[in-house]
Amino acid sequence: MKRYSITVNGNAYDVSVEEIDAGAEAPAAAAAPAPKAAKPAAPKAAPAGAQGGVKVEAPMPGTVVDVKAKVGDKVKNGDDIVIVEAMKMENAIPAPCDGTIASINVSKGDSVNTGTVIATINA
Repeated sequence: MKRYSITVNGNAYDVSVEEIDAGAEAPAAAAAPAPKAAKPAAPKAAPAGAQGGVKVEAPMPGTVVDVKAKVGDKVKNGDDIVIVEAMKMENAIPAPCDGTIASINVSKGDSVNTGTVIATINA
């Protein structure tokens, strides 16, 4: 019997493989259940009809440490909307245009991935 250590998606497994003769039948082995992958947290959806025309997306994965704007606030191009901590650095996510905040889809403490819509703006 040979033993192997196999890593799949970051999970290490110890596997034993039994060698058999070419003419002998392999014994039926019970299949080990596959580990369940952790589901990423689904982003909070804004109420229907509250979506703005311009989406503000997270440029990198991280954790929301502060929400600077709220729904209904008027913002100018470059105004900070959300602060995201990534790799021990705080990164301000600015408004890409002038307008009014239509929805804020994250709150303090939320994890975001690259491309997560954090807010929408009516330009």
